[in-house]
Amino acid sequence: MVTPAGRNIFREFLRTEFSEENMLFWMACEELKQEANKSVIEEKARLIYEDYISILSPKEVSLDSRVREVINRNMLEPSQHTFDDAQLQIYTLMHRDSYPRFMNSALYKDLLQSLSEKAIEA
Repeated sequence: MVTPAGRNIFREFLRTEFSEENMLFWMACEELKQEANKSVIEEKARLIYEDYISILSPKEVSLDSRVREVINRNMLEPSQHTFDDAQLQIYTLMHRDSYPRFMNSALYKDLLQSLSEKAIEA
């Protein structure tokens, strides 16, 4: 999650598990946190809500009802932190569920092999 390359390879793995929306949501929240312009924050928050929180979205992330209630309250006055609770819940889900499977996947093992071969060449 620290490097763009690491996020990309993990996202590729999530795509194979049909849970890429978790990473996309997490990245959208990170981008929102960097924004300072109030009108841009409101627009990005609305898009994040429509894309990942709305029950009508095909990319809806799995959140508990408490977090959904917090988001709905936060959406009355969106800020960079509107989705913090949801982002933490999704990060925790990926960390506990998807990431251990990623570490055992062929995709991850191929990446390690590729990196070790490059290190030997250098």
